[in-house]
Amino acid sequence: MSLLGRLNDDMKQAMKSKEKEKLTVIRMLKAALQNEGIKAGGRDLTEEEELTVLSREVKQRKDSLHEFEKAGREDLVAKIQTELTYVNEYMPEQLSEEEVSAIVDETIAETGASVKADIGKVMGALMPKVKGKADGSLVNRLVQQKLL
Repeated sequence: MSLLGRLNDDMKQAMKSKEKEKLTVIRMLKAALQNEGIKAGGRDLTEEEELTVLSREVKQRKDSLHEFEKAGREDLVAKIQTELTYVNEYMPEQLSEEEVSAIVDETIAETGASVKADIGKVMGALMPKVKGKADGSLVNRLVQQKLL
């Protein structure tokens, strides 16, 4: 089943069970996916494109969470954490730090990188491999550690 189909089913279920927060998040995700479909010329999105949209939504919420925590807005922190939980239900299972580290090692070997100046080359080859399955900041940190 496509992601939009799954969102539609979950939206109906959230309406029936009167889960307002979940319903709001599902509607935001549907809107983001539909807007991306319109930008793509009205065609259905590929799984990779859907994953890109979901990743962007997760990143936006994590950035907001960080800013609200810095500002001491606990009311908004709780709201964003709830939204993040719902969005993560649609993301693929995340790789552990050890798994990401192994992929980083493999990619460094593939690209022949050996110095810090090669970070961009490694990240360019690495990110498509872990897209949606690992946080970009974790990947970046591991690459920097290994190339120092």
